[in-house]
Amino acid sequence: MKNARAFWNKSAVRYAKRPIRDESAYQQKLAITQEYFRPDSTVLEFGCGTGSTAIIHAPHVKHIVAIDISDQMLEIAEQKARDAGVENITFKQGTLDGVELEEASFDAILGLNILHLLEDLEATLARVHGLLKPGGVFVSSTVLVGDINILFRMAIPPMQMLGLAPYVNRFDKQTLVDKLTGAGFSIEREWQPGKATVFIVARKGVDAAPQ
Repeated sequence: MKNARAFWNKSAVRYAKRPIRDESAYQQKLAITQEYFRPDSTVLEFGCGTGSTAIIHAPHVKHIVAIDISDQMLEIAEQKARDAGVENITFKQGTLDGVELEEASFDAILGLNILHLLEDLEATLARVHGLLKPGGVFVSSTVLVGDINILFRMAIPPMQMLGLAPYVNRFDKQTLVDKLTGAGFSIEREWQPGKATVFIVARKGVDAAPQ
């Protein structure tokens, strides 16, 4: 965890300046996500980075808790929220399993561009399932490292050795879907803007008992 925190702290300023790779796909993801929001929704975003997505969604919900491992990312996020006049986001530094959160308390949880960076995907999905209210949705968008060109996959270890890339989980789409359903979710929407990425809305069953 210390290594990941140091990597993203070092990358924060550069990350904040990086343009969105596919603006059209990003806007479509925002629109789909907001279909699941209500004015009284409570939302959690983990791996929120510099807060751009949380700030966009904030006017559509009651409150957002946005967490990230990097305190440098969160400094940028908090300043962006102040500049935008957004007051219904609580930023917390830490990891999903390290921040104290109430079970079965969120209507929606967002994990965007984060799942492929996690070593224990099963534990994360179990935690998300437990934090959602029955009937709540988990919205994820992730790189499918197992489906990208093999030459790119081969380049990852040398980049990691040079400190130019973080840990990456090499699951493919079917593995991710299987792990989501295994954690108790039903897949409600699935969209691939490209072969190596997938956007999924998964729902926790309404009859699921709080954990």
